[in-house]
Amino acid sequence: MIGYYVHHHGRGHLTRALGISRHLREDVVFFSSSPRPATIRPGDDWVQLPSDVPPTDLAPVDATANGRLHWAPVGVGGLAERSAILLDAIVELRPRRMVVDVSVEVTMLVRLAGVPVTVMAMPGDRTDEPHRLAYDVADRIVAPWSADVYRPAWLRRYDEKTHYVGSISRFDGTARQPATQPTAATGLLLAGAGGSSAPRDAPAELARATPGLRWVAAGGGADWVDDLWPLLSAAEVVVTHAGQNAIADVALAQACAVVIPEQRPFGEQHATAAALTEAGIAVSVPRWPSADRWAALVRRARHQDPRQWKRLQVEGAAARAAAAIAA
Repeated sequence: MIGYYVHHHGRGHLTRALGISRHLREDVVFFSSSPRPATIRPGDDWVQLPSDVPPTDLAPVDATANGRLHWAPVGVGGLAERSAILLDAIVELRPRRMVVDVSVEVTMLVRLAGVPVTVMAMPGDRTDEPHRLAYDVADRIVAPWSADVYRPAWLRRYDEKTHYVGSISRFDGTARQPATQPTAATGLLLAGAGGSSAPRDAPAELARATPGLRWVAAGGGADWVDDLWPLLSAAEVVVTHAGQNAIADVALAQACAVVIPEQRPFGEQHATAAALTEAGIAVSVPRWPSADRWAALVRRARHQDPRQWKRLQVEGAAARAAAAIAA
């Protein structure tokens, strides 16, 4: 049995975990503060962890443990409770390995309990002491992107135990949706669940700047779309944040794209966007642009060669991640 910790922020960690688990040939027990999803495999289980956040009226106290950790505030009861649940499960279930996506504190806890740990790497600047501690104690690291496009210098010290598996899309293996009838070319605005800087009138702004495109939106200020693939596979241009799952989905669809990174810890999305620009795969800007720039940005995106997205090695990435975990 494999244990799998899933961070609760946004939807990306969960989406990736479920995609990888479909390729594992043994049972998985997930641990997370997120609600149990409806789509885990028969035979797998979900252990609900309590929140590790203090009440909203209280500021966290010494959350970094004097700079050695990322999140361990003093006096938060949920921290002790979730640690006890994890350790009790390790004693009872005896997982042969834990996958952690992502938490320095959970990595250390399960490793101190004598369980081998696979850590999912994240883009951005991960040179701080807590990240180095987690990567040091892990015996395997899975980098869910292509080394051909992004190979950060800080990760190279772990080359012997790092598996670059390619970008992981939940739609890998899904056939492109054919258009049922001729329609105007479509643009898709894709916002994430972890917070979006796109203005609420962004679709209207894009429509005014590019009158030849019919714009639709998913996420952010618009409704969340569970089955995004029909929209993605039909879109001629996608304006997207730089979350790992979103980029993998756009790459699989081979859509021309304007990438706008959101502010995330450690510059995660900005590092991804910069790598895509440097590789000549997509157009990116560091923040939401002024309205008068959109026509030129979309025009530049439509001149990119969409076949360059194959360099992200999306096809088979989840299976390669599962193989690295299961080895």
